[in-house]
Amino acid sequence: MTAALALAGYALLVGAVAPYALVRARWAHRAPRLAVLVWYGLMATFTVTVALALYHVALREEHVHDGLVGLLTACGLFPMAFGPASHTAADPAALLPPALVVLLPAGWFLRTVWRTRRAQRRHLDLLAVLGRPSSEYDAVIVDHDTPAVYCLPGRSRRVVVTRGAIRALSREQLQAVLAHERAHIAGRHHLCHAVAEAFERTFPRLPLARHAREQTALLLEMTADDRALRHHSRETLAAAMYEVAAGQTPRAAFGAGGSSAAVRLCRLLTPEAEPHRATRLGIAAGSLGVMLLPLLIACGPVMG
Repeated sequence: MTAALALAGYALLVGAVAPYALVRARWAHRAPRLAVLVWYGLMATFTVTVALALYHVALREEHVHDGLVGLLTACGLFPMAFGPASHTAADPAALLPPALVVLLPAGWFLRTVWRTRRAQRRHLDLLAVLGRPSSEYDAVIVDHDTPAVYCLPGRSRRVVVTRGAIRALSREQLQAVLAHERAHIAGRHHLCHAVAEAFERTFPRLPLARHAREQTALLLEMTADDRALRHHSRETLAAAMYEVAAGQTPRAAFGAGGSSAAVRLCRLLTPEAEPHRATRLGIAAGSLGVMLLPLLIACGPVMG
């Protein structure tokens, strides 16, 4: 029971305290890819910690000293590894709560991906009627006056540009915003969004879930901005983003504008240096430690 209480307290720390600290971290916007990984690390840590805590609570008294090894043995991952004690199987009821904690996010992830693909197929059918493929821009052109550029990621990937955007943007600006959209496709950012959305649906009132979804969406946009900046200037991308900021993006698509445009424009026009390599390594090491600590707590009874 001591391990269960320790794990519950750690889950509370990760799920309700850590997200506010990460939201305020100044380095996150300077290293968005690293920040996204840290958010995913917190989500994984919370899920594993809650699963281990529930396992300890549901565990029968005679297995309480098996800890994490007992859970892995009951799952068949540690057969005959630690002598006769490790052969004793836990009650199936003890495995059900932690299994649900792990399987629910996976189920929501699959459902989110399926719903996204269904929405994309509907929009692709619409584009087949209203759009015209352009080899010049490697995109689909839609006759609409509002400047907008967006992409539909996944298997049937498309980049969509309105006539209004072609008229409003210079050729260099258009290429910059197209590079931004192709970065979303290349990075499979739709799957990253699906992970955060699945976690929020599993733990809907959890601060970590709410902030993870909001922040990863913003950080993935910044990541795509950084990819576009490899071949285009900050001023060019910022000007293009300003022109298409008001453009509407359909569901299951990524747009160069959107609600995060103001924050990203400020970041582009007032650049800050990326964190020093030692700082990045320290953040990565700290995140790894956060992920490993619940496993050490769960192993405590065995090691003792």
